[in-house]
Amino acid sequence: MSFDKYSGDKQRIIQEIVPGKQITLSHIIANPDNTLYYKLGLDPAEEHSGAIGILTLSPSETAIIAGDVAMKASGVTLGFVDRFSGTVIVTGSVSQVEAALIAVNEYAANKLGFDVCELTRT
Repeated sequence: MSFDKYSGDKQRIIQEIVPGKQITLSHIIANPDNTLYYKLGLDPAEEHSGAIGILTLSPSETAIIAGDVAMKASGVTLGFVDRFSGTVIVTGSVSQVEAALIAVNEYAANKLGFDVCELTRT
């Protein structure tokens, strides 16, 4: 419950997730600062550091499939998979991460019938 400061009434807020079949974020961070690796709980000294790839998928369990496809596509290192939020983080060289995210996007669109966002990069 929240309190409406203008009317003095209590308001009920209902939050609901309606999963679609989609990738809502597909992003490459090329050559991130080591601080970002540490803040994400990743090791910047790994041989596969150089870029970070981030995916957000719905339904969230699809993160498991995305992690598998990404690793098989280019040899990236799996940094994080959350089957509850649908988040996947991979690390590797810029070309490895790009190949992995492209492979996940293509698999999700062509095999799973997902709506897929554009791959972005910073």
